[in-house]
Amino acid sequence: MKWSFKLGRFLGIDVFVHFTFLIVLAIVGPAHWLPQGSLMQAFGGMVFFALLFLCVLLHEYGHALMARRFDVGTRDITLLPIGGVARLERIPEKPSQELLVALAGPAVNVVIALGLAAWLTLAQAWEPVSALGIAEGGMIERLLALNIGLVLFNLLPAFPMDGGRVLRAVLAMKMDYARATSIAANVGKGMAIVFAMAGLIYHPMLILIAVFVWSGAAQEASMAQVRSVVAGACAREAMVTRFHTVHASATLRDLATLMLSGAQHDYPVMKRERIIGKLAHADILDAMRNRPMETTAGEIMREDFATVDEGEQLDDILQREREDPSLALPVMNHGMLTGLLTNENLHEYIIIREATGSSGHHDVWRRGMRVIRVQDAT
Repeated sequence: MKWSFKLGRFLGIDVFVHFTFLIVLAIVGPAHWLPQGSLMQAFGGMVFFALLFLCVLLHEYGHALMARRFDVGTRDITLLPIGGVARLERIPEKPSQELLVALAGPAVNVVIALGLAAWLTLAQAWEPVSALGIAEGGMIERLLALNIGLVLFNLLPAFPMDGGRVLRAVLAMKMDYARATSIAANVGKGMAIVFAMAGLIYHPMLILIAVFVWSGAAQEASMAQVRSVVAGACAREAMVTRFHTVHASATLRDLATLMLSGAQHDYPVMKRERIIGKLAHADILDAMRNRPMETTAGEIMREDFATVDEGEQLDDILQREREDPSLALPVMNHGMLTGLLTNENLHEYIIIREATGSSGHHDVWRRGMRVIRVQDAT
């Protein structure tokens, strides 16, 4: 996620912190210091805030580790001022698995709350509920109360909260995934409207939550619709078969001519009929600004690049596209380059497939294979 820095890697998962998290942390200290002018109160407030987000981090690890049991990896976890986000590589295949993954996060907060309650009971340190506030009362009691709040809030049946995924998983046990997502998303949008109306009467923060819930529900519904459209389709059906490749010895001058002759942005770099690298549009432009025009493609190409197999499912490929909207993936068949998948043609294919309502119409926009190469400048 943009504007985030890496906190570390734990249990094989990278953890990032959004920079706005630090802004909130800087606000929490003065908020605790102002009532009594105590530096200890300010420090205690920041410690409490850090402990709260440790609970949020453990919540996200609950999702991630449960997903790992079903062979679903987690790309990373990002801490935000409004909570945490664990980005799974894919949605678990079975609704029952998604249900367990969704419930694992709140279950962690339940365990934390029970542990804190046991500690307070054994230590006989309970304080009156009336003494608790955002910046007042015992730290343990406030952590206990907020963990209970996290459980209740996350189990609301609205995306992107866990409750929305629980609802979808339960519905998907009885109907197809796209319809289950649509119903769960509509429930989430209904709750967003309720939050917005309550925010107008009680507290503006509820309006912010409403926007968060509405956008999350809309995004989930859109993603589910796309998954439904491309179900069963593979890279072979959507790839571009008319594209340019360049030889490793082609110069920036050659590339400038090629770029002006068409709309292709990224280029596979070839040597003896084998792909050895990829030229990204941004890298070409940067080289043109800072290097001589005699610089070759082999000098600026990316040697570490991803490829996909012709038979790879588009649903899996779309996960990569969401990570990098400038996606341009070489499509391979037995080690040979046969096509390209770009952001533009992938979305064109989705529109065409949705319009035709059939996977059998993809040839309508593929006119055979024509690969154009830029050879050495001689």
